[in-house]
Amino acid sequence: MSEVKVNKVSPRSGTGLQLGDSGDTITIPSGATLANAGTATGFASIDWQSTIVTGATHTASAGQGIWINTTSNACNLTLPASPSVGDELIFSDFARTWNSNAVTLTLNGSKYQGNTSPVPVYDTNGETVHIVYSGSTQGWIPINDGAVALETPQTYTLHYLVIAGGGAGVADQGAGGGAGGYRNSFNSEASGGGGSAETALTVSAGTVITVTVGGGGADSGSQSAPNRDGNPGVDSSISGSGLTTITSVGGGRADSTGAGQAGGSGGGGRAAGAGAGGAGTANQGFGGGPGNPSPNEFCGGGGGAGEAGNTDGNGYGGDGVASTITGSSVTRAGGGAGFNVPSNIPGSDGGGGSSSTPSGDGGDGTTNTGSGGGGGAGSTPRFAGSGGSGVIILRMATSNYSGTTTGSPTVDQSTVSGQTILIFNGSGSYTT
Repeated sequence: MSEVKVNKVSPRSGTGLQLGDSGDTITIPSGATLANAGTATGFASIDWQSTIVTGATHTASAGQGIWINTTSNACNLTLPASPSVGDELIFSDFARTWNSNAVTLTLNGSKYQGNTSPVPVYDTNGETVHIVYSGSTQGWIPINDGAVALETPQTYTLHYLVIAGGGAGVADQGAGGGAGGYRNSFNSEASGGGGSAETALTVSAGTVITVTVGGGGADSGSQSAPNRDGNPGVDSSISGSGLTTITSVGGGRADSTGAGQAGGSGGGGRAAGAGAGGAGTANQGFGGGPGNPSPNEFCGGGGGAGEAGNTDGNGYGGDGVASTITGSSVTRAGGGAGFNVPSNIPGSDGGGGSSSTPSGDGGDGTTNTGSGGGGGAGSTPRFAGSGGSGVIILRMATSNYSGTTTGSPTVDQSTVSGQTILIFNGSGSYTT
């Protein structure tokens, strides 16, 4: 075999240069590199487009690689007209949004996997489709149409305030109900019971966070009812795959027989028998205040997230805790006031129910604050206050907000620049 060694081969005339004749095989030896510094034509290759397709329609050309971004709208992709055998086309989900806004193909006179209808629709997030034209019998055939797993999931910080439902007071010379448990991760603010701020959640896209908002404990009715005791508050929680469940404990109810019930914050103790206040839950709420028989008869105030019952005076409910997670300072989760012989006792800071004497009803805890209900007076027929329902608030950067919720939370994107705040007054979910 002859060998020619030169550093450059140029055409003798003109600008065309031919290697070999028709039918010849030009071999690039193993280990050699064929470097292209110009434009190569006639090779089977994919020319990836630098412009991202975002429109509602787009016409493709053979040999193209196309990124299709359907964040704002679905896309109708028209395949090349009059394709030749071996023509290829790749199109890929640029933003992993095809499940929300699909890509539909217009066949433009050709078959697709041997058929002309129905037209193909690609609606899987992260999908990349590689098709090759096989001829008129089968037309375009996918050689790859699978979704590619996201191997680099991005995480972001999700702050929360989780408050359980408050407990109810007692009807007959009754003590106040305890506030629901109070857990907060935002801005180094306090949690209930003197606890510090908790660690915010770290979440990645696609996690369904289940939001359960606890109801307030209902009062039992008047003092003439067979059972004068109301009900404790109901737990609130957020949970999701791969996340540590955050549960706030329902507020303890007051008790007609003496000691208040334990809970997120504890219920107050009754005057008769000098009933003890119920205990609060660590890092969620304080205990209820004890009752005191005559002289100076009073029933204990329910514990609040910010202080124990009776802290501000005999029978006063414990105050709640303020948070700025919604952009302004709001105090929630106050304890209910207990019955006091000399005077009415107002509701605590944070929405706790008031008590009334000598013949009034106990006030209800404020809705969606997790506050305790107030105790009722001793004259017939008087009622105790019900606990206020809980609330769950989530906060994140607006750039991370997915927009996918259930349960109709309030979505606030205007109060705090660059932040989205979800306020769940009832149960639902948020998909990150």
